[in-house]
Amino acid sequence: MNPGAPADVSPGGDEAAPLARAERAVWLSATDPELAETEARAVLAEAEAEPPGARRCAEAVPVALRAAALAARELGDIDLAVERLERAVTVGADFPNRVAQARLSLVTIMAELGDPERGLRLADLAERDLTGVDLARLGVQRSGALILLGRFRDAVRHCDQALGGLGGDPRFHAGGLLNRGVARTYLEEYARAEADLSACARIAREAGLAHLAMLAEGNLPFVAARRGDISGAFESYRAAEASLFGYPERLAAMRADFAHALAEARLLGEARTLLDRAVPDLAGSGAQAGLADARLLLSQVELLTGAAADARASAEAARSELVRQGRTARVPLATEVALRARLALDGPSPELLAEMLACAHDLDGGAASDAAALRLTAAEAAMAMGDLPTARDRLTLLAGSAAPVVVRQHALAVLRHLDGDLAGALNAARAGVAAALASHSAAPANGEAAAPVEARAYAARSAEDLARFCVRLALESGDPWTVLTCSERRRALVRASPEPCLPTEAGLASEGALIELVRSGADLTGVLVTSGRSVLRRLGSYPATAEATVRVRYALRRRNLRDVPAESGLDRDLAALDDALLGPLGVPAGPVTIVPTGALHTLPWPLLPSLRGRPVSVAASASSWLARPEAPPVREPVVVAVAGPGLEHAGAEADAVVRAHPGAVRVDATRTAVLAALGRADVLHVAAHGTYSPRGPLLSRITLDDGPLMAYDLARLDLMPRLVILSACEAGMAHAPADGAVLGLAGAFLDRGVRCVIAGVVPVRDEEAPALMGVFHPLLREGRTPAEALALAADATDVPGFVCFGAGDLRLASR
Repeated sequence: MNPGAPADVSPGGDEAAPLARAERAVWLSATDPELAETEARAVLAEAEAEPPGARRCAEAVPVALRAAALAARELGDIDLAVERLERAVTVGADFPNRVAQARLSLVTIMAELGDPERGLRLADLAERDLTGVDLARLGVQRSGALILLGRFRDAVRHCDQALGGLGGDPRFHAGGLLNRGVARTYLEEYARAEADLSACARIAREAGLAHLAMLAEGNLPFVAARRGDISGAFESYRAAEASLFGYPERLAAMRADFAHALAEARLLGEARTLLDRAVPDLAGSGAQAGLADARLLLSQVELLTGAAADARASAEAARSELVRQGRTARVPLATEVALRARLALDGPSPELLAEMLACAHDLDGGAASDAAALRLTAAEAAMAMGDLPTARDRLTLLAGSAAPVVVRQHALAVLRHLDGDLAGALNAARAGVAAALASHSAAPANGEAAAPVEARAYAARSAEDLARFCVRLALESGDPWTVLTCSERRRALVRASPEPCLPTEAGLASEGALIELVRSGADLTGVLVTSGRSVLRRLGSYPATAEATVRVRYALRRRNLRDVPAESGLDRDLAALDDALLGPLGVPAGPVTIVPTGALHTLPWPLLPSLRGRPVSVAASASSWLARPEAPPVREPVVVAVAGPGLEHAGAEADAVVRAHPGAVRVDATRTAVLAALGRADVLHVAAHGTYSPRGPLLSRITLDDGPLMAYDLARLDLMPRLVILSACEAGMAHAPADGAVLGLAGAFLDRGVRCVIAGVVPVRDEEAPALMGVFHPLLREGRTPAEALALAADATDVPGFVCFGAGDLRLASR
């Protein structure tokens, strides 16, 4: 954020002409940097042509150099800007005010280059020789450096003081509002932040300062995401992306800021998608501070999503840049990511253990990380190497320390497990998980700002590590209900949800069967729950079942996209998966709800031989099935159908849906019409193309006439249908970086309150979907549940690939 720094001077007369032109170039640098560069060069050329001893251009030279520097900055050459400003300081020694103005302009540039402390030192030097409006301008510049140092209240205070003394300077007025809006965002004063940014954009546009207006608008997605308005954040991002086109550095900075907010909201795939685009542009623009921070965040996100090799490379690059910039406080953060990535890739070693303990020492006292969590990882690495004395010493220190409760309880659980006290270990682990779940609903105390994104990310990782250990202990206990409840709490942690409301095993009374699949390392275990009993069985290798799932999906894609007969290998794989996943559990007859893990979310479960023709539902967690919340039927459900573009049979399919349900209507395939229908329908049927985004589930979309309906668009709605049918290719596809996360379009609908979603998990031929739905909807009208209707329709039409997600036992109509 460098709004520039014009001097408030209006010289007159022929003798002042070079100075007046130089001052004009300073002013032009914000609105027309190329013209400013030309005028500044002309003044400098005139000064060089002066006879020896002439002084007509003496004062104009440092001003012209400053103008040329600001122009270079606007044109993206930050190194040239620094070089010219430093020359201005040198050649302007006889004019202290001009030197101070050059230093004023250097303050924010130094911060952008990764040295905000130096920027503040320059501000202190400049302050001695500045007065009036220039002194107020310095306050605005100072605030930008303070923001980078995390001193948000100080930044707001300097902006408050500066804004009253800027007079009629729109550039710095807008810049002060911009900086104050950013600082207030970090302080969670969101309404004030939006007001400042909106005022900045208005003032800047009226003054012809388009770049400042774009910066303000580019920060609105960051504010919305930090506030929790994900739909509004993406909408603001789309608008800002369009306005910043042609300004790659500013667009990259906006993407990086937005990615920080998305990571804070645990939307890691979406954050990584933005950072992958932002980092190259930041590198090309020379924005060193922003580049180092973006690379550090990218490394953290990559590690949290399991991309250890990528995380190591990004962390090492970020560490090198931070060292070069002298930002020693953040270097250990990058070192920690690199060490954790090495541990994941290469396993523990004495050298790595020593480096982790040294890094933990460097992290002590830092606000953005938890050194105790790294010490816990080091203790576990010592255990893995067989060095139990070192492990016990470290764990004992952690268990009795002032470390965060999750880390303390984890250390205590491991110690008790080493002592052979499985029950005590489980109790300690469950207490730590309960504390982590309780923290999800706790607000910051006394109006304090929330912890930095790194701190939240590390706290979430520590909690998930403990939850995984808790599941491992539960599996060791051999008690099915203990395994199920520990697994459900781990899924809730991933979703940043409160403690799941689970009944006791004795109090469970429900029709049908629940199967929850639990992964611990490479081992796969299944828990079967029916009314009155629960069963725990080992199901073999998770990687083997994941590979078989990929083969099944590939065979179905060949069959549906290439119109070739299903290969015999498909039936073999389906039979093998059936034997491996369901055979050991002895699943009884009747409806089945399955809670998968990892790649098994993408398995077309209704095709498994023992499930064909049966009502099958797939859920992200078992909590809703176990709690069985009431969803009373209505007398006459409101049914709405939509036909998207580019599908030959979509219109006929939508018309068939309308015919199947008295009172049903068809609406236009526009975003406005579909969003409105979502707020009033009990049942919404969409026949359209769908696109699944594996890296960021909320970036999945349905194609409509006027553009895509994005998964994140659903977040703006308070009312949703009870049943959504997505007759769209791969609309039900899911990628689960961690069990319990939102999964693609189907998961986004369920996350917003839809009870049940019918969607395809493989591409479906255009003519087959209408055939299936032509049978499905009359069955639904007769009073069948969605899972029953889908099972019967698939059996009657032999159309594979659709899955019932969520509460497949939903009763829509009262008859």
